[in-house]
Amino acid sequence: MEANLRREQILNTINTAAPTSASSLAKKLGVSRQVIVGDVALLRAQGHDITATARGYMVIPQFKEEHYLVKVACQHNAGGTQDELYCMVAAGAIVVNVIIEHEMYGEMTGLLNLKTRADVDAFITKIKSSEVKLLSELTYGIHLHTIACRNKAHFEQVVQALEAGGFLYKN
Repeated sequence: MEANLRREQILNTINTAAPTSASSLAKKLGVSRQVIVGDVALLRAQGHDITATARGYMVIPQFKEEHYLVKVACQHNAGGTQDELYCMVAAGAIVVNVIIEHEMYGEMTGLLNLKTRADVDAFITKIKSSEVKLLSELTYGIHLHTIACRNKAHFEQVVQALEAGGFLYKN
């Protein structure tokens, strides 16, 4: 397959709502995973806004003006991650990312884009199967989430749910 055609197919595949792993792209296109990683690097260099998430590559949808984007400070141990994320998506929020303040590297962000319980399950499964540490484990469980809500009142409902679950950071 010609490289330009393959890169076009990569863009078409990852421009959907669900992330796609480099391994599945490689299998679909009949090349190695490393070829896909290289193709994605070239596509990024051409100006395509491709993001690597824990679940694979995707073009992060731009949040519309009707979304109320806000950050919320949380704290819990690693075992509380799934429940915290369930709490937010059950309240109707989109968990855009997780942010920590690392003492050596400064602000570090991990893109999540979690909208449903199934998204959370897939994220948690990937964490467990890869045996990686969560960003929040580097900061004693203290972290921020950017969440997308319908409006300020919706955000306040999400905060109340997080507070009831014991996930809000309180100094």
